[in-house]
Amino acid sequence: MAASRPPITCHVLDTTSGRPAAGIAVTLTLVSTTGGSAVGTGSFYAGTTDGDGRVTEWAAAGGAALADVFAKLREEGGGAAGPSSWALRFETGPYYDAKGVEPFYPEVELRFVVRRPEEHFHVPLLLGPYSYTTYRGS
Repeated sequence: MAASRPPITCHVLDTTSGRPAAGIAVTLTLVSTTGGSAVGTGSFYAGTTDGDGRVTEWAAAGGAALADVFAKLREEGGGAAGPSSWALRFETGPYYDAKGVEPFYPEVELRFVVRRPEEHFHVPLLLGPYSYTTYRGS
């Protein structure tokens, strides 16, 4: 049986090479919840992009497992419990240091809102040493 994917995933592509960006440390943090949610903020999770530039699993570095947090948000009624805010922080400096490039952005932090915790959230990052862009993926 295949393991289920995490409720939040990300993918990093290096726009200078057109290739996946492997080996980037990524931290996912629950920044805030609203609407009287019993889910505590400050939970954070660590991952590293693989050879395909993806974080395929998150290690709970503080607080409950990510799947448990989303289960609790769903249990509380999702939108009725209010949205939750999350942050993805990509440590891009070491990635470019290894390539001998001095990046303008040594880290990239993206914040987004989860309004329907029953959905999957995929956040791609298109990364260059002097620019980046992102969008809500599928």
